[in-house]
Amino acid sequence: MTDRIVRIGLLGCGTVGASVVRLVHEHRDDIALRTGCRLEIARVAVRDISRDRTLDLDPDVFTSDAGSIVDDPEVDIVCELLGGIEPARTSILRALANGKSVVTANKELLATNGK
Repeated sequence: MTDRIVRIGLLGCGTVGASVVRLVHEHRDDIALRTGCRLEIARVAVRDISRDRTLDLDPDVFTSDAGSIVDDPEVDIVCELLGGIEPARTSILRALANGKSVVTANKELLATNGK
């Protein structure tokens, strides 16, 4: 396959975030064949790190500090899955300022603040 790894940081791990984690894991081989790189969920920001989650992730991946993800030089892509305007807006702008690619489907934020 490939040795190139793209490290993803998730901001939020509710219904959508948990689905992203599952899809990345379920389709990792196909994604690697199609793209030439492996996707890795590197960090996940959540409100409550003690909450039980049924995800195939090391507990050390979770943090309650979203800023540590957008500032982490090892994270290549930030997926904003928080919804709403803040703190999503601030986190996205900070990630972009740090040279990271950002993925969001936050329609409220884009409609209110997007150009």
